[in-house]
Amino acid sequence: MRAVMFEAYGPPEVLTQAELPAPVPKGDQVLVRVHATTVTSAECGMRRGEPRWGRLILGPRRPRKGIRVLGLEFAGEVAAVGPAVRRTRVGERVFGFTGFGVGANAEYKCLPERASFTTVPDGVDYAEAAASVDGFTTAWHFLHGLARVQAGQRVLVIGGSGSIGTYAVQIAAAAGAQVDAVCSGRNAKLVESLGAGRVYDHTVEDFTTSGERYDIIFDTVSRSSFARCRPVLTPRGSYLPTTGLVNTVHAWRTAVTGGPRVRTGMSVRKHAALAELRELLAQQKVRVVIDRTYPLAEIVEAHRYVDSGRKVGNVVIAVR
Repeated sequence: MRAVMFEAYGPPEVLTQAELPAPVPKGDQVLVRVHATTVTSAECGMRRGEPRWGRLILGPRRPRKGIRVLGLEFAGEVAAVGPAVRRTRVGERVFGFTGFGVGANAEYKCLPERASFTTVPDGVDYAEAAASVDGFTTAWHFLHGLARVQAGQRVLVIGGSGSIGTYAVQIAAAAGAQVDAVCSGRNAKLVESLGAGRVYDHTVEDFTTSGERYDIIFDTVSRSSFARCRPVLTPRGSYLPTTGLVNTVHAWRTAVTGGPRVRTGMSVRKHAALAELRELLAQQKVRVVIDRTYPLAEIVEAHRYVDSGRKVGNVVIAVR
């Protein structure tokens, strides 16, 4: 099978095209013929070996053998199943999340049947399905699972035009919250169309001096800090950062000190959020923003584009 590998940390050019043996499903494994995957900011960080503490998982000096094919999101067709598979059928269209196993930047991916994937709704193409997985489920985990967003609350989404951010705006607005967002001015109209009221252009505005107060501040792009956002939070508000060891420390501390809290954690098991996403896609109640689509052979260029910081929504890789 065709795949894209990296055997050293570095710039996009460390990615190389390769021919690898196609996996064979065993036990409760499902073999997916991948039609579409994506390039995310998280994967670009993995390619660079950043943050450095992440190398405890990735590999201290070079990526471990099991994660040398990147790819967190996928959509495709079930090509074969192991003898212990009970629910999944050959030929089903599926989409989901590979988790720490990555590996979707290839023509085939093998996963346990218990992994985070479900069937693609009728009328949704593979590109849309792949591009919806991690952004939506991460936003759902933070806003519903951690912050318990409610109608009438005021929510600020930092990075409102990114993959997580475009879904976060929609999820908060659908919950009945009043949503504001931070992004570049060129993307303001898009973010407003997703449900944001006020949009701060981060190139010329500072939301911390606006005089507004928020019940939830969701930083989807790691461009703020709890110290900077705390004065803008309501007394019982929540600051939601997606990354950072220091934020984990803040979460422990603020859980016992009172006042605004830091709430953070990884979104890895995505079954419940995927079920919600599938229903919303089937009902056409969530919008998938796709910036660009590249063929698998041009994945280096896709990584360059994501690294540039200009990405809006999602970047899709067409595998087939």
